Amino acid sequence: QVQLVESGGGLVQTGGSLSLSCSVSGRTFSSDVMVGWYRQAPGKVREFVAAISWSDGSTYYADSVKGRFTASRDNAKNSAHLQMNGLKPEDTAVYYCAASWDAHTMVVTAAGAYDYWGLGTQVTVSS
Repeated sequence: QVQLVESGGGLVQTGGSLSLSCSVSGRTFSSDVMVGWYRQAPGKVREFVAAISWSDGSTYYADSVKGRFTASRDNAKNSAHLQMNGLKPEDTAVYYCAASWDAHTMVVTAAGAYDYWGLGTQVTVSS
């Protein structure tokens, strides 16, 4: 059974930084994996934030986070990370990691393309 677990959320002031991690159990992140990061604020739909291809490290970002967030992977630890800098109050949300073992044919930004999801971690940015 594949499980994803996010960690690293918390409360930070505007302009601050947080680093989220996503660990997997039950399966290994391999070259056909795409790990995505999504967020959902209260009263809003879940939105794509970033993604990273395990095969070559290619990254994808929503325009709203480009230049501030960085997705990365750690092959040795079988984990993915999202470094968030320059945080804004509008970044406040529950952040989820998701994974698909069909990276080569999927639409990276489509939530429905990801097979497994974590339970999320809260990120709160105070003004």
